Amino acid sequence: MSNQDQRPVYMDHAATTFTKPEVLAAMEPYFSRYFGNPSSLYRFAGEPRKGVEAARGQVAAALGATPGEIYFCAGGSEADNWAIKGVALANHKRGDHIVTTAIEHHAVLHTCEWLEKQGFSVTYLPVDKFGRVDPGEVEEAITGRTILVSVMAANNEIGTVQPIARIGKIARDRGVLFHTDAVQAVGAVPIDVDAMGIDLLSLSAHKFYGPKGIGALYVRRGSRLENLVHGGGQERGRRAGTENVPGIVGLGRAIELATADIEGHNRRLAAMRDRLIRGVLDAIPDSRLNGHPTERLANNANFSFRYVEGESILLMLDARGIAASTGSACSSASLEPSHVLLATGLPHEEAHGSLRLTLGDANSEEDVDYVLEVLPDVIGRLRQISPLTPPAGKKVQEAE
Repeated sequence: MSNQDQRPVYMDHAATTFTKPEVLAAMEPYFSRYFGNPSSLYRFAGEPRKGVEAARGQVAAALGATPGEIYFCAGGSEADNWAIKGVALANHKRGDHIVTTAIEHHAVLHTCEWLEKQGFSVTYLPVDKFGRVDPGEVEEAITGRTILVSVMAANNEIGTVQPIARIGKIARDRGVLFHTDAVQAVGAVPIDVDAMGIDLLSLSAHKFYGPKGIGALYVRRGSRLENLVHGGGQERGRRAGTENVPGIVGLGRAIELATADIEGHNRRLAAMRDRLIRGVLDAIPDSRLNGHPTERLANNANFSFRYVEGESILLMLDARGIAASTGSACSSASLEPSHVLLATGLPHEEAHGSLRLTLGDANSEEDVDYVLEVLPDVIGRLRQISPLTPPAGKKVQEAE
C-alpha cells in the first residue's frame, strides 16, 4: 500500500485523544442554550448548575468517591500542582518532607523542585529496570516529617503501572497523605480510591476522549489542602474562576464512557499492542521494549533503537503519515534524553533513540500493519547514515 493510499495513522494517544461524538453532543447545549453562569442565582444558572453537578457525580462514580470530594480545574498539570503545593502549604507546621519517584511527570517533579526552593525536603525514589518503584523503599523513605507521598498510577512514557494499592496502604498505615497522578490511568486502569488508599488523585479529560483544558482533583474528605487559585467562591470556595461548564459536562460524559467497560476496551488494545511489539522486535535488530513486559498500560509500546535519534525517527514517520512521540527531548531545545528512560538504567545513547507508540480508538489492525511495514525501513535508512552505526565487519566480529 502506498503512502498516498494510506490514511494518516495516529499513534500518540498518550499525548491526547480526539473528543468522542457522544461527548461533543453532551457539551453542545452548554455553549449557547444553557450559557448562564452556574454560580449565579437567577434562572439562567439552573441548567448549567445541573450540568456541573451531574458531571461531578459521574467523576465520583468512576473513582469510587463521593461528589463532594471532586473539584474541577483546568487539567492534569493544575491538579498535580494543587495537590502537592496544597498539601505542603496546609501541613508545613506538621512536616516538610515529600516522597515521590524519579519518573514522575514534570508537573509533579517541577512542583517538588519549586517546593525545595521554599525549604521543603523531597526524596526522589529510584525505579527498577522496568520503571517500577519498590513499595518497601517508599516505606523506608517515610519519616516523622513526611506529609505526602506522590506516586503516579501509570507512567506516561513507558506505560508501567505502579503498585498503587500497596503504596496507598503503606501511606495510610503511616498517617501520611497519598497522592497519585492518574492522568494516564483513568479509563485504562480500574480505580477505587478507598480500596487503593488514595487521598488525592489528578485526572485530565483529554486523555480519555474528552475535551482539552479541563481536569479534576479528587480530595478525600478531611484532607488538609490549601487553595491554589484564589479570587472567587467557585468549587465550594476551593478553586476560583467561572466554571468551564461545557468542558465539565464533557469530562463527566467522557469518564462515564471510558470506565464503562475497561476490561473489554483493554483486550482490544492489548491485542494490537502485543502484535505491534512482537513485530517491531522481530523485524528490527538492536531494538528493545522499554517498561514492564506485563504490568503496563494496554495501549503502550515504547521502544529504543540503537544508533539512531528519536527526533529523526519521528520526522521520517511523520513524512509517511504516522504520528508518534519520543522520550528524547531534542525537539525541546534540550540535549538530554528522557528522564524516565535514564531512571530505568538505559544508557544515554539508547535513551536518545526511543519511540513511543500509543494506540487508541482511532486505530485498527490495518494501522498496525502499516507501522510494521514502515518502521523497519525508517530505522534501516537512519542507521545507514548514522555516524553511530558500527561498520558491518566490526559488528559481525563483535557478535562472534
